[in-house]
Amino acid sequence: GNLGFTIIRCDDIETDGITGIVERIKRRIGDMPLYISIDIDVLDPAFAPATGTPECGGFSTRELFGILRGLAGHPIVGCDVVEVSPAYDHAEITSLAAATLVYELTCL
Repeated sequence: GNLGFTIIRCDDIETDGITGIVERIKRRIGDMPLYISIDIDVLDPAFAPATGTPECGGFSTRELFGILRGLAGHPIVGCDVVEVSPAYDHAEITSLAAATLVYELTCL
């Protein structure tokens, strides 16, 4: 099978919305089992400031949770959340976002 990558940019949320992004993902993966890897810096620094490479213009937590919830019922073989840097997490905002992402992934 084709194991290439498809890039979904954070700006795509403006044109495609959560539903459109979920549909793009589903078309790409078909019935194949899915491994989901989330780098925390996909979130805007307002939602996850404690990462090695904060990137302005990222998803909100609500947007990312919506995308994940849209994948409910699909076979998931594994997942991870990476790049949380507790030393920079002065108000535990990033840790809360990461923990909630792990919860959402577990519920899929």
